[in-house]
Amino acid sequence: MSDLVQCVEASIRERHLLGTRQSVLIAVSGGVDSMLLLEVLVRLAPKHRWRLHVAHFNHQLRGRASDADERLVRAAAKRLRLPFVSGRADVRRLSRQQKVSIEMAARQARHEFLASAAYERGIRTIALAHHADDQVELFFLRLLRGAGARGLAGMNWSNPSPADKRVTLVRPLLDCSKADLKAFARETRVRFREDASNTSPDFLRNRIRRELLPLLESHYQPALARVMLRQMAILDSEAELLERLARDWRRKRSPAFATLATAWQRTVLQAELMDLGLNAEFDVVENLRTSPHRLVMVESDLVLCHDGYGRVRKSVVRKPVFSDEQSMLSFKGQRGQGAFGGIAWKWQTSSPGNSRWPKFAGGREWFDSDKIGGKVVLRHWRPGDRFQPAGMGKPAKLQDLFTNQKIPREHRHQLVVAATASGEIWWVEGLRVSERFKLTPETRRRLKWAWRRDNSAEPAQDKCPETLAARR
Repeated sequence: MSDLVQCVEASIRERHLLGTRQSVLIAVSGGVDSMLLLEVLVRLAPKHRWRLHVAHFNHQLRGRASDADERLVRAAAKRLRLPFVSGRADVRRLSRQQKVSIEMAARQARHEFLASAAYERGIRTIALAHHADDQVELFFLRLLRGAGARGLAGMNWSNPSPADKRVTLVRPLLDCSKADLKAFARETRVRFREDASNTSPDFLRNRIRRELLPLLESHYQPALARVMLRQMAILDSEAELLERLARDWRRKRSPAFATLATAWQRTVLQAELMDLGLNAEFDVVENLRTSPHRLVMVESDLVLCHDGYGRVRKSVVRKPVFSDEQSMLSFKGQRGQGAFGGIAWKWQTSSPGNSRWPKFAGGREWFDSDKIGGKVVLRHWRPGDRFQPAGMGKPAKLQDLFTNQKIPREHRHQLVVAATASGEIWWVEGLRVSERFKLTPETRRRLKWAWRRDNSAEPAQDKCPETLAARR
């Protein structure tokens, strides 16, 4: 028996990938990797009494060449007397319709076909031909796209199909290098077809394989593959530990979320997002982790909120409606108070004298009273409103400022703004003080503006509303 066949058999046994008398659907593209996987499993099948089936998916990306791939695989299955199933889809059209890359559209269509073909035949295991070199390429592909430890750990030996969790994907060749497979191909004279798209510079993975990895191997680390596979194994173990800690913590909810290490907190929130059927992107996780109770917009009609205790809630945003409600305020005397739009406010004017520069805090701000004037209007955001926060060179649309602050669209309409008698906005709830109306050494009268919403000193957009209480 070939050394490679023995190595694959050992991997299958040690990692419990396949059991005796098990039915297996082998995904065969016609390339060298999958044709050799078919050859290896065929050689091992009599010993383990596996019932093998062959599946081929035609992506219709290379015209006649794609059809020739299908004919090759069909002929191989017929020669080996194995059941054969095929499927096809216009992947370019799917890519345009779904507004995703061709690679992503192809992957999704292929997995859906394989899972469906397996399940319809009562097969719960699909064998894929990924190998060690694929792992190294995937590491750098994901590194360049900003993946975390779990992503950098690469492919698992087995995992549920992304198209159907009832079906398991296994990868018996992950310990085999491309060189090992090519040597086995020469030894066995297995027929296969080269996919011209594997050399196209249009795909990032191909550029990594043909440009980046040879450069790193020749100039930095000759044993790159061995080093990277070892690093991926380390990352996999660490990710597994964090996932186990997060799983146990979510069951007990102890100790307090705020006391957990940063990596632990991130893993908990990633699990929460995945349970909600959402992608656990780093920016979303960090916004939730560092700003409890703050609404985080992830889609145009979907917002999330972290309750501060490790739970993430979501809500569909209703179509916002602009409000014409407003209230006139006159700065008569030295102080006053009132309420509008869900906030309570107090104001006080004073002369700077020799007093120190006042300290700003949440819900307490200071302005140049003379620049604002004696009468102002309190109202809500309106289309076309512009505002110049301190430090900005010119006014910007409030809509753009709200977007930069990740304030959900529906919530923006609840915020209160204050404008001068001439209509210029000098204060916006939750944003920095105005550049035009801030204190300067020339200020003669100060306006102290103190406000709060719902008996809290926190700005309105930092509250996690009860409307999000219904979870999942």
